[in-house]
Amino acid sequence: MDSIKKLTELFAKFPTIGQRTAGRFVSYLIGQNKQEMDELIKAIQELKNNVKLCSFCFNPYEADGTLCSICQNVSRDKQLLCIVEKEADLASIENTKKYSGLYFILGGMVTLRKIDGSNLRITELKDRIANGKFTEIIIALNPTPEGKSTSLLIEREIKELSTLKPLTFRLTHLAQGLPVGGELEYADEETLESAFEGRK
Repeated sequence: MDSIKKLTELFAKFPTIGQRTAGRFVSYLIGQNKQEMDELIKAIQELKNNVKLCSFCFNPYEADGTLCSICQNVSRDKQLLCIVEKEADLASIENTKKYSGLYFILGGMVTLRKIDGSNLRITELKDRIANGKFTEIIIALNPTPEGKSTSLLIEREIKELSTLKPLTFRLTHLAQGLPVGGELEYADEETLESAFEGRK
């Protein structure tokens, strides 16, 4: 396989990137000089070498220790846990400055291929809940069919914990101010604020 085709196929694996856009990326790179290419290669290598996942919420971070800055922050409300699909959703919620609790990144959604949730961090989530002292757990997933299926899976898994010990928290969802079929990552701050304030 030639290098142009190989790189195009690699770019096409990126979320929301198709073959045509991937081809444009490759064409752009071909036009760059050696110094610019070296900078890109170095940045990718540093990303892989320096960025790690938080041991609690799985948020990527670049610092010493095993916890990200959010989980380390003593001013965060340790009784609140917000479950999101990916780090971009966490960042969007943080930008509203209306939520001060902890997060947990699932790492994906239920899909037709993985309807059992085996591609998600369900075991780790149950561990966090079982060992935490939460008063509220917020399921903040995209209002899509996949998001709804994932929410149902999470609810079922959380309810299984009640057989081990009584659940002392309430389970809430974001209000339906978010457009059906939309994604949290692209929602404006006002919409996200309304969704949080109206959660139930």
